[in-house]
This record gives sequence, C-alpha cells and structure tokens, in this order.
Amino acid sequence: MSSDALIDSLAAALDARPDDLPLRLHLATLLLDAGRGGEAIAQIGQALAREPGSEEAQALMQRALTGGVTPPAPAGPPPGQHADGTADPLAAYERELADIVPPRFARAGDEPEPVAGDADRIYDVEVSGIRLADVGGMAAVKERLELAFLGPLRNPQLRKMYGKSLRGGLMLYGPPGCGKTFLARAVAGEMGARFISLSIVDVLDMWMGNSERNLHELFQAARRNAPCVLFLDEVDALGHKRSQVSSSSMRTLGNQLLAELDGMEGSNEGVFVLAATNTPWDVDPALRRPGRLDRVVLVLPPDAEARRSILEYHLRERPIAGIDLRKVVAATEEFSGADLAHLCETAAEFAMADSVRTGEVRMIEQRDLERALKEVRPSTRPWMATARNVAMFANEGGVYDDLVAYLKMRKLL
Repeated sequence: MSSDALIDSLAAALDARPDDLPLRLHLATLLLDAGRGGEAIAQIGQALAREPGSEEAQALMQRALTGGVTPPAPAGPPPGQHADGTADPLAAYERELADIVPPRFARAGDEPEPVAGDADRIYDVEVSGIRLADVGGMAAVKERLELAFLGPLRNPQLRKMYGKSLRGGLMLYGPPGCGKTFLARAVAGEMGARFISLSIVDVLDMWMGNSERNLHELFQAARRNAPCVLFLDEVDALGHKRSQVSSSSMRTLGNQLLAELDGMEGSNEGVFVLAATNTPWDVDPALRRPGRLDRVVLVLPPDAEARRSILEYHLRERPIAGIDLRKVVAATEEFSGADLAHLCETAAEFAMADSVRTGEVRMIEQRDLERALKEVRPSTRPWMATARNVAMFANEGGVYDDLVAYLKMRKLL
C-alpha cells in the first residue's frame, strides 16, 4: 500500500475514533515523513489539545516546526539529575507543569533562535494561479472587485492622485457553495499577490491569550508578504456579534480582530482583507465600519453562463455522450456550484452502476443527468428563506439592498 493510501486510511479511521491519541500521532508521523508538514501540525495540535502533557506529541511538534528534522539531544545530565549525579527532587514537577509554569532557570540552547519568516512556514502562504477569467459569469461581482481592489493596484498614478490607499477590506456573503473562496483566490491571482487563508481552527487555542497571539501572527505573516490577500473564511465565527457572545475569550478575540483591521498592531499597507460568510447578519456591526470590512458584495448562485461553465468543468474528463447542456442549465437555476458538482458526480454514479449491472461500459448520458436532477436538490433554498426574513425586517441602512433586489426579481419577496 502506498504512503498516501495508508494516510487516507488512517485519516478515515481517525474520523471514527477522534480521541485515539496513538492513532493520531502515528498519522502525524506519516504526514511528516511524506513532507506534509502543515497537515501534521494540525493533527499534533489536536492531540495536544486533548492531552497537553504528551511528551510524544510535544516531540513531534518540535520536529514539525523545525522542518521535519528531529533536533539533537542537548548535552548535559539526564533529566531528573544534577550535574553531580544526585537526584533533582523538583525535576519531575517541572516536567509535569512545563506547559503551565516556566522553568526555574533558562539554559543556553533550550530555545532555538527565531527564524525570519517562521510564521510563513507554519501558516501557508500561497501563490494563486487562478484568475478572474477562470470564474464563469458573476459579472457584477467581478466589476465590484475591480473597483475595490484591482483598479487601484493597476493604476498607481491615479491611486496617488486620488489618495487611494492600497489597504482595504471587503466582505463576500451569500449562500454556501457559491464560490466565495474561489473568488478570493482569483483576486489574489489577478493581483499577483500572495494568498493566506484564515479560518477559526487556525486561531482558536485552549490557553488564554494564545488565540489572540495566533490571530496577530497571521496578520503579521500577511504584512511581511505584502501585497497579500488575507482571506477570513467564516468571518462570523471570528467576529460574531459581541452582544450575543457570552464567552469573554471570544469577545477579546473579536476586539483583537478589530485592532488588526485598524492597523493598530502594524501597518496594513498592501494587505487586502477579504472576508466570507453565509450569515452576514451574525457579524458584529463594528467589523463593517469604514476602514474595516466596509464594502459588502453579494455572491449569488451562479447564473446561466456560470452554471454552463461549472457543468463543463465537472464533465470534461468524464465519458459523456448526447448531453443537452442547455436543458440541464435551465433546470438548475437555484443550484450552487457545489450542488452542480454533486449533480455531475451523481450522474456518473448512475452510469457506472448501470455498466456494472449490465456488464457493458457506457457513456454518461442525458438520462443520467435527468435522473440525478430528481435526487439532487438545491442547497440554497433554506438560505434564501432566512435571507428573505432578513431583507424584510433587518435591512437597516440599506446594507442588503442588493439582496432585496435579487429576491424581488425571483419573486421571493
């Protein structure tokens, strides 16, 4: 069995037994050996969250953070002994409480020297190869992104004349599965900028103060790599309405996010903040004030042109014959991009099952897609029902005027 197949098998087993610490550490070791350091760190972090005192997990984390190389053991007396060989009565307690209480004395060689760009290695800094031309349809969204980010970057003289800063923030919202993350990557690729994606799991930590530090380090990585697009996925989780948050730690984290967006912790020049959420009505209003995420763009389910592009993309490497794309596009008006991908996958399953049953391999045909249409339902309808209530009763200041216009056009309002 190949290493990738073994890793996939262990990951599947871990999904069924998430508290199995030896299995998680074994998976992390294989990921490190395969050069997949970021995934290994995520697994080790979960292991340490469950058992902070695990020496094996701490050793693996040290190996992961030093590029996969196990550091040499420091010279000196064995743990628990003085240099003269006598027992050290406090050594056992010091090791047990090492994650909580700092050591009595700092010894030379205990801590590695800081390495420039170390956070960039921990937090994946990508170079996106996607362009806006790769995004089918969505002309209105592309135009808004052009005005907000791309135009000022391409015209430095005009930017200087009009006093337009390179910093900025924009929030994408809409039903799930409609391509908000893909759009953010396309913006980074169009700008030739680095791309960093931040989600709640990259930030939250069980120890007080660590979540705020993690958030600061992510913003610092973006500042070092400017021009950079920093993508805040599920921003409602990081910046939920503080009036509805009972946890003091989450309120503090929200305050830290506001400070980072304001540039109080460092200059945000050249850092373009894009955020995405399915529930903008749950985002703290302070995040949408001028200078922060002050521009809001609605990302709707793909239009006919975009649906055709998405269907062609997901069918391009599959054996197809006699597909009437125009008919399928017309029947999938409320489908998200993820729904369309699921539709193609379901049609392929029907054709494959038929081939297995008859013993004769056949192409994916129109009948398979039509059968799939009877089973796959658009996932955007529940979101639209919630959005309708928001548009009717909570459109304060006209924030959701574009949503109101869309719902009226669809005769849903």
